[in-house]
Amino acid sequence: MGEAERGEAAPRVRVSFWCANRHETLPSFASEAAIPETWECPRCGYPAGRDMEHPPGPPRSEPYKTHLAYVKERRSDADGAAILAEALARLRGA
Repeated sequence: MGEAERGEAAPRVRVSFWCANRHETLPSFASEAAIPETWECPRCGYPAGRDMEHPPGPPRSEPYKTHLAYVKERRSDADGAAILAEALARLRGA
């Protein structure tokens, strides 16, 4: 299937993106398309920006949290003691 059967190809523009590891990526976009601010580097996976001197920093990875850690973020020790006392009173009363 040749170009004559598919129609004219849209005019393209290549844009340079750089990641924190100084890898350059050159994706191609249609000339009418909006160019994104960041692009994922295919070599290291870091975000890449269009400014070579100030690329975006590497993504921050949050440590794994247990269910208990999330509960402790929402409840104070006093709240936990009150909930425990209420549950124990219910069990003893039943």
